[in-house]
Amino acid sequence: MSPGGGCVSRSSVSEEVVTALRNVRLVATDLDGTLLGKDGVCSQRTRAVLAAVEDAGIQVVMVAARPPRWLHGLADVVGGHGLALCANGAFVYDVRSRQVLREHCLEGAVVERIALDLRKALPGIVFAVETRIGFSRELGYLDDYTTPSDASAVTIEGLLDPLPGKILARCGGMAADLLHAVINDVVGDRAVVSYSGATGLAEISAAGVTKAAALEDWCANQGIDSADVIAFGDMPNDLPMLTWAGRSFGVANAHPDVLAMVDEVCASNDEHGVAQVLEALLESRSRSTA
Repeated sequence: MSPGGGCVSRSSVSEEVVTALRNVRLVATDLDGTLLGKDGVCSQRTRAVLAAVEDAGIQVVMVAARPPRWLHGLADVVGGHGLALCANGAFVYDVRSRQVLREHCLEGAVVERIALDLRKALPGIVFAVETRIGFSRELGYLDDYTTPSDASAVTIEGLLDPLPGKILARCGGMAADLLHAVINDVVGDRAVVSYSGATGLAEISAAGVTKAAALEDWCANQGIDSADVIAFGDMPNDLPMLTWAGRSFGVANAHPDVLAMVDEVCASNDEHGVAQVLEALLESRSRSTA
């Protein structure tokens, strides 16, 4: 893969790029900031092309940082299989039946040790967890989405049943990129630390759990090689997936680290960038079989 490779204009997709995509068997896409608009909605244009892609025999897989509980409103766009790879790869989730089919969780002893070390390095840090049954938080963990009814405990050590697929960490007003760097230094290889754009939030997953690992496992079960996969993303937590895929696209609004390494840059999420690429792909396939 060639970092910072060819460019897709904001209003069209080059024939060279489309030609390279003709043998694609699977489309993997992030949700927030990528497939969805700033309002968190999947546009009718995007819905239509996703359905057309599946009708053409190409699988579509949503690979999201979102936890299972935030996917229910997208049950009609997850594809014929009805599944999503979510919480940065921690869960394989059947969105329609609302069941976790597979999970990769952090071990309790690992969480306790990491929490202890992070409290020493970052006094004031607070945690929440995403599990197969929902969201729980420490009493001090607050953001725009928490409510008084959230299950809570004084510390994360009381939030480990069931085990978490993902830990959320905040520390005052510390910026996400700085928080990520500090936590990553403390955690080391005991877990995977990432961030997906939320202000002042870092995310911690079990060692080896990434969007790429989840997607690779999915493709192995389907007999699909990475060379036959295209992936779309916008944030650093997408980088492993974008690196693994045979062809990678960053939306124009993506984080600079993403734009620096992807093969192609497509239009922004609010300009239906993913849809533009997929429409061009289908049009090219139609011409080649005419």
